[in-house]
Amino acid sequence: MPRWTSRQARKSPFIPTMRELARCYQAFERLDARLLRDHGFTTSQADVIFTLGNTPGMTCKELGERTLITKGTLTGVLDRLEGKGLLDRRPSPDDGRSYIVALTPAGEEAFEATYPEHIARIGERFNQVDPRKLEKIRSTLAELRAALE
Repeated sequence: MPRWTSRQARKSPFIPTMRELARCYQAFERLDARLLRDHGFTTSQADVIFTLGNTPGMTCKELGERTLITKGTLTGVLDRLEGKGLLDRRPSPDDGRSYIVALTPAGEEAFEATYPEHIARIGERFNQVDPRKLEKIRSTLAELRAALE
């Protein structure tokens, strides 16, 4: 890999794209967090509730793979949701070393009360962009993610 000077690096053509991507993500995070606060959830708590909603539950490993939450953070999020009476953990019938995490009836009610409204409110923002452009953005982001991985 060639060694760049700081001047060359600063003029790199991907820098404006990288900055705009970060700004877009930050704007989405602010909007998402603000909307979820109206329901009394953090983004991590909502991620768990939205992932578990309409499922019979899943192992912590599966939940970690399907959410955007790091393993170290997941346990604390699950503890807080369990403390609110929104989920429970029970031993897995298939593997005595793991647990099944599932929403309680109160958790399912929270999911039904929160998820559709949240998606609708986020959708109001995304619907301001032409659907063909959204598909192009999605495709381009998937290509960029593949290059970064």
